[in-house]
Amino acid sequence: MHTSDPSNTATDHQKQTLELSIELMRRDSVTPHDKGCQEVLVERLSPLGFAHEFMYFGDEQASGRDAQVKNLWARRGNQDPVVCFAGHTDVVPTGNPDNWRIAPFDAKVHDGYLWGRGAADMKTGIAAFTVATERFVKNHPDHNGSIAMLITSDEEGPSINGTVKVVEVLEARNEKITYCLVGEPSSTDSLGDVIKNGRRGSLGGILTVTGKQGHVAYPHLAVNPIHALLPALAEFSVTEWDKGNDFFPATSMQISNINGGTGANNVIPESVEVVFNFRFSTETTEEELRAKTHEILDKQFANTEATYEIDWKLSGNPFLTAEGKLVDACKVAIKDITGTDTQLSTSGGTSDGRFIAPTGAQVVELGVRNATIHQVDERVEIDDIGKLAQIYERMLEELLLG
Repeated sequence: MHTSDPSNTATDHQKQTLELSIELMRRDSVTPHDKGCQEVLVERLSPLGFAHEFMYFGDEQASGRDAQVKNLWARRGNQDPVVCFAGHTDVVPTGNPDNWRIAPFDAKVHDGYLWGRGAADMKTGIAAFTVATERFVKNHPDHNGSIAMLITSDEEGPSINGTVKVVEVLEARNEKITYCLVGEPSSTDSLGDVIKNGRRGSLGGILTVTGKQGHVAYPHLAVNPIHALLPALAEFSVTEWDKGNDFFPATSMQISNINGGTGANNVIPESVEVVFNFRFSTETTEEELRAKTHEILDKQFANTEATYEIDWKLSGNPFLTAEGKLVDACKVAIKDITGTDTQLSTSGGTSDGRFIAPTGAQVVELGVRNATIHQVDERVEIDDIGKLAQIYERMLEELLLG
């Protein structure tokens, strides 16, 4: 049942969300800096009864507190279920600001859009779930369960001192998230048309093949690492790693960089480096991908004097929230506010949801359109940010009003 106060109009949501969005966007919090954004949120949440703690991670002795990654964990209530909104206050660099139609940190409204870095990814999402929380708590101060926020300033960077570390702290004290809504920009053509109920895993590697340098006129006195590598690359390009499933496309391996040679056309190089990445489904594990990669390389290098080594890096395993109360709440809220029948998707890159899902939480990403994220002239429709706050508030009603 939809129980929101009739006075909670779309205009109210839009005005409040727009004001907070602009306040956050005018802080140039290029990763890994927060620039006071989290303090702004605490000022809004504390009067609602939220307890909060800032968590700093990084090498304080080497770089000082100011250079550490700042994270916020805020919670209202001490009962289950715990509904957590997750997001990041850091943004990617702007590039040359002269290339922007409106200065990237001016956060101005023009032609029905809010323009600026972080408009879509994802300060409007943070503003929307903050406003939704304020309005929900005002209308339902005795709601069931708990509401929490997990905010980091290390999502757009290496993501090693952000959400992953906060989750480790929560797990160590057995503080569990039941439902997690990540406010990343998930929508494609219209608000709420797509929600991410999972993400593919990301496994990267740097392959270094070593031979013996020599003169191209005397190849018998050298070992060409590029020649030794080519058959393996050919096999990688046609290998079927898995077939995917109903929620995930087939696992893909992509070569992103090949670097080798001295720059001279008469020198066989000593080594060549290949950077590659797997985006993998739940049908395959990290261990299986590593093993199959080494199997192909061992076979192809068996009859050559070249050698190889791989530096592996797992950015995150795949996760899936196929069905359950959180997905149902998203569907109901989106339908009520926009009239859209949303589609579930696991496409795109990774998000911090990959760190939260392994704890057993149901995780979904729902936010504004992603058409301009990380681009010059990043922007978002004004109408959408108010509606997004309405959707989030409606979701809280579904999850915490019994």
